[in-house]
Amino acid sequence: MAPEPAQPVPPVVVVMGVAGTGKTTIGRRLAEILGVPYAEGDEFHPPSNIAKMTAGTPLDDQDRAPWLDLIGAWAHERRATGGVVSCSALKRAYRDRLRAADPGLFFVHLSGDRALVERRMAGRTGHFMPGSLLDSQFATLEPLQPDEAGVVVDLAAQPEEIARTAEAAVRAAS
Repeated sequence: MAPEPAQPVPPVVVVMGVAGTGKTTIGRRLAEILGVPYAEGDEFHPPSNIAKMTAGTPLDDQDRAPWLDLIGAWAHERRATGGVVSCSALKRAYRDRLRAADPGLFFVHLSGDRALVERRMAGRTGHFMPGSLLDSQFATLEPLQPDEAGVVVDLAAQPEEIARTAEAAVRAAS
């Protein structure tokens, strides 16, 4: 009997989108499905960023740079094994910075209706990101471009369906 062919190693996946889209929920589930480690992007923020957002002040590019570099380093370390990390990655320049650390990154953009995101944020407890920052998140968001490896997934679906749609796109790209 011939040995079964090895499954290709999935790329490192960045689950991206504005606050309240379910990046953590989908990221954890996708990592579980793919059998790779998961990292919560919020845990890479320095205390100064958390304090700024908690106070209702949006982060600027200078605030985000060290955070993106830490996420990029995490991705780089997992290029050979795969992984999933949540990160808003709102601007093309942010995604380019992440890709500088791992050119093979694959982005899963959770996208959808603003009213749904507002409802979700209103129902969250224990998170430092106030709903008042949602306007700045949507204003900053630059959707994935055709030359970026990734997929846009509608966040209105059930989490399991979103994760399975993302999985199919990741596996097709592997």
